[in-house]
This record gives sequence, structure tokens and C-alpha cells, in this order.
Amino acid sequence: MTERPVVLLTNPIHPEAEAMLAVQARPVTAPDPSPETLRALIAEAEGLVVRVKLPDDILDGATRLRGIVRHGVGLDMIPVAAATARGIPVANLPGSNTQAVAEYVFAALFHLRRQVWRLDGGLRAEGWGAVRPIADGLAEIGGGTLGILGLGEIGGRVARIAHHGFGLRVLGASRSGATLGGLVQAVDLETLFAQSDAVVIACPLTEATRGLVDAALIGRMRSHAVLINVARGPVVETAALATALHSGALAGAALDVFDVQPLASDHPLLACPNLLLTPHVAGITQTSSRAMSVGAVEEMLRILRGDRPRNLVNPEILPETLSA
Repeated sequence: MTERPVVLLTNPIHPEAEAMLAVQARPVTAPDPSPETLRALIAEAEGLVVRVKLPDDILDGATRLRGIVRHGVGLDMIPVAAATARGIPVANLPGSNTQAVAEYVFAALFHLRRQVWRLDGGLRAEGWGAVRPIADGLAEIGGGTLGILGLGEIGGRVARIAHHGFGLRVLGASRSGATLGGLVQAVDLETLFAQSDAVVIACPLTEATRGLVDAALIGRMRSHAVLINVARGPVVETAALATALHSGALAGAALDVFDVQPLASDHPLLACPNLLLTPHVAGITQTSSRAMSVGAVEEMLRILRGDRPRNLVNPEILPETLSA
């Protein structure tokens, strides 16, 4: 009997998906996702399913690797250029967590605007009469302007919910200048930040977007505005955002992503007022986790069979390694 190919999982995946994989391959889950551990395990792997940032040199020891699949969407975790140079196909799962991230955006917006957590805590600790006046200073979401930086799958879903669900005016800034059929008003970055009551960062991390949301753009925001980042930490200049929050130049922010992850226990962001922090979980729910795991396994099995994955991100390697 032919030995099943080893597929390295940087982190655990949904049990149903792992069982699917185990029928045709031998899944090996890294005991921890450290660079040292991944480098040690990659030598035997013919497939790699990625949920953490890979070491830049991970492929140096990947002599048997036949394919890489991102358990999710963002490709900044994978050295795609190095994989392409070696003829290794890379696939991801666009749309697999779109709804989860979009819902997170509005959960964060409700957290910042309606502050139900504050009302609940105040009622329990101080009583009805003491906490009820807080509501007089809280803002509604509807009737305002939402700015979205990046109008891909996630940005587009957020725009549709904002427009159809809350009647928001939606501004968008993207490379394509997309308007989603007139639902979004395409504007430049300066206009988006200056006119929006809330700004959502939903663009990919590239050399062009690294540090894009700097002190100048944040400085254009209205004092009552809030910023929500569900893209990647380095898109936003952390120090500039912290300064705006401490000074009151910005009403609030929500960050699910950071320059360095995990967030250190003594990070300066933890001392910022009006800041919601979550550990890169905007796209993770029970539903999306299963969808991403099953999708990743299906793509990996296609690659191991020699078939083209549905979402091949480096098609230039196709003639050498995969059938059409």
C-alpha cells in the first residue's frame, strides 16, 4: 500500500475536516506554531495548511512540499514569492470568513457607539438611576457615514449591510474604484477619513498599504469618529492611533489585528481609552472555522491529486506542476 503523504497543520483544524484529510493523507498537527517547530516538521511534509505567520525561510527545508493552503484568506502569512520560485502552488479561501468578519465590524461598532457593556456594568454596580443618564450621550449608527478602505469580499459585505441594514451613506476607497453598483461612493483617502463617522480598514497588507493609515489620515477624522481595523495591524500606524485616542482627537477604535501578534501583555495599546481589543478572531466563529477547515482540506487534496485548486493564487506555476 502506498504511504499516505504527510500534511503539516500549523494549528488544529476542525475535527470533521481532519477526518476528511486522514482518509487520503497523514495529518500532523504542530505541537506549537513557533518558527523553530515548523522548521523542524516541514522536511517530511508534502502539504502545508497555514493558520499562523510562517517563517520567511520555511521553504528552505521543504524538500518534499507539493502545496500550501491558507486556512483563510490573507496571504501575508505565506512567502508566496518563494513558493512560486520553487514551483509550489499556493491556494487560499476567499469568502470563507466574510460573513464572520462583517458581523464583527458591526459588533465592534455597537460596542463603541451604544456601549451596552457599560450600561450593564453600571446598572449592576451603581443602580438604575445612576446609570440611565449615560444613554443620553450615546450615538446611533443609522443616519451616519461609514467609510471603508478596501472593497473586496469583506469590504463589500460590510458596505451592503451598512446600506441596506442601517441606511448608512457608504464611502469607499479601493484600487479598483468600485462602487458596487452605485451602493458605494468612491472617494480618495483624504475625503474618506474626513467625512466618515466610522472608518473600517478592510484592505490587504501590501507594501503599498503598510503604514497607509498614518498620523495625517487619522488627523483628518472627526473627533466623534471611530476606527475599526479588521485587515492587518501594520496598515495602521499604531503610535498615531494611540496618540489620537489619548488626546481625545478620536472617539474610539476597535483593533482585531496588531503589528506583532500575540499582543504583548505590557503593550501600550492596553492603556488606551475607548479602545476595543480582540485577539485576531474577527473571522473565527464555529461556522467559519468549519468552512475554512473543510475548504482547506478540499484544496489540499486537489493539489495532492495533481489537480488545480479552485483558488490558486500563483497560477504562473501551473504549466510545470498542475494539470488544468
